[in-house]
Amino acid sequence: QVQLVESGGGLVQPGGSLRLSCVASGSIFSLYPMGWYRQGPGKQRELVALITSGGSTNYLDSVKGRFTISRDNAKNTVSLQMNSLKPEDTAVYYCNARIRSIATVQDYWGQGTQVTVSS
Repeated sequence: QVQLVESGGGLVQPGGSLRLSCVASGSIFSLYPMGWYRQGPGKQRELVALITSGGSTNYLDSVKGRFTISRDNAKNTVSLQMNSLKPEDTAVYYCNARIRSIATVQDYWGQGTQVTVSS
């Protein structure tokens, strides 16, 4: 059984910072791309940042220069450092990873962590 568990959300003032972390556990043979998605109130889920197993990254235009995604392949973790947060960054953030386990390759999702940016 593969699981993704997120941590690090919370309430922060505009201009503040938060760091989200996600750890993958279970019968993992390989971790492929890992990413962070978010879903704001009344909005569709969108890709915020993606990182390949080789370290290549891709970001949503609105977060470029403010957010940084990183991963530790030895620890099966992916993190999202969020700086200069804005109210429009308020959303539930979800960790995603494509994982090869014993019998399959598939995408897994974390349970989501709330990020609220408000004064």
